[in-house]
Amino acid sequence: MAPSYFYFENNNDCDIIVYNMIDIKKIKNDFPLLNKQINSKPIIYFDSACMSLKPRQVIEAMNEYYYEYPACAGRSSHRLGELVTNKVKEVRQIVAKFINANSEKEIVFVRNTTEAINLLANSLNFKENDIILTTDKEHNSNLIPWQALVNKKGIKHLIVKSRDDGTFDFESYRKLVKGVTLVSMVHTSNLDGMTIPAKEIIKIAHENGSLVFLDAAQSAPHKKIDVKDLDVDFLAFSCHKMLGPTGTGIFYAKYGLLEKLDPFLVGGDTVEYSTYESHKMLEAPEKFEAGLQNYAGIIGIGEAVKYLEAIGFDNIKEQELKLNSFITEELNKLSKIKIIGSADSALRSGIISFYIKETDMHQIALMLDEMSNIMIRSGQHCVHSWFNDKKIKNSARVSLYFYNTMEEAEKFISCINKIIKIL
Repeated sequence: MAPSYFYFENNNDCDIIVYNMIDIKKIKNDFPLLNKQINSKPIIYFDSACMSLKPRQVIEAMNEYYYEYPACAGRSSHRLGELVTNKVKEVRQIVAKFINANSEKEIVFVRNTTEAINLLANSLNFKENDIILTTDKEHNSNLIPWQALVNKKGIKHLIVKSRDDGTFDFESYRKLVKGVTLVSMVHTSNLDGMTIPAKEIIKIAHENGSLVFLDAAQSAPHKKIDVKDLDVDFLAFSCHKMLGPTGTGIFYAKYGLLEKLDPFLVGGDTVEYSTYESHKMLEAPEKFEAGLQNYAGIIGIGEAVKYLEAIGFDNIKEQELKLNSFITEELNKLSKIKIIGSADSALRSGIISFYIKETDMHQIALMLDEMSNIMIRSGQHCVHSWFNDKKIKNSARVSLYFYNTMEEAEKFISCINKIIKIL
């Protein structure tokens, strides 16, 4: 096997890091936070499902915008405005290629997955008695908008319950999908890291005349998304979970469907012209991008995608699986700890969510932070509905990424063993 290293390659005046294989020590140099210490101890960041860290390439690209060409895109005809316009167009093309969309016109810039789902919920022109079908592990962002439409428009909301091991129940799904208007499901759950068999789900939905939306917030950072192969109608993800800036996300739709959607945010930059009595909307995707956009953030998205592609999803999967397998094996030795989801760590991406009966898992998270700067998330992870249904108070969630190491995993297990003894 070739030795691990990286080098800079110049492409269209942008420096791109190219990794032949994963080298964690060199990768860590790209992440400023991982080179800092608190109380003379390194930071162990195990909360990437909430927010991934940002490499310096993303930060520097955003700073370059503010320092060198802080102008408007699509409005100003001077050279700075033209530069920003071209940068935004380039990033739209990069994202389209990243998910294998037919065209950059199928890519809408949004703030996050939540905004994308609200865009869909408020633009698809649902009617009374239309049916939305979701899973029982939806983030609030893919639950509350549909509940709002139940109250506002009289639609119906059905839920496919997971099997006891957390896997998708096809038998139940085949019964429920009949007559459904939109199947709207989380691709990879932020609760337990498990991924639904999306391609087969979409095929069955289309055979029943249903449209399909996938919440890819937890899948896009960790695995290759191919919208053509999936044949998905709508898809969204948040870029802050995949090395990108906060307040940035992507909404994808097949262009024929995107054209038919009515924007729910209108005004500046969404119209071709207006009079005192009427107006003419721009074509998609611009008609969905009302007001001044987060140009620095959009530029940062492009750099984040380049970085991920340079690392490679095979390398990401390998690193996450190695760490998840080790942590899972060690946690299973502790009888008090219950892991949520499948016992097979390979089915849980980079997420290990666990709880101890009659224990507030916020206490565990705080102890890990105080002991060794180990940063995890605790709570109900915006999946309150699942926790309330199962009558589980909360969980602690370790969420891994390619910049995490076996040494960090070992330190986590050491601390957990100490905490169990204390409790």
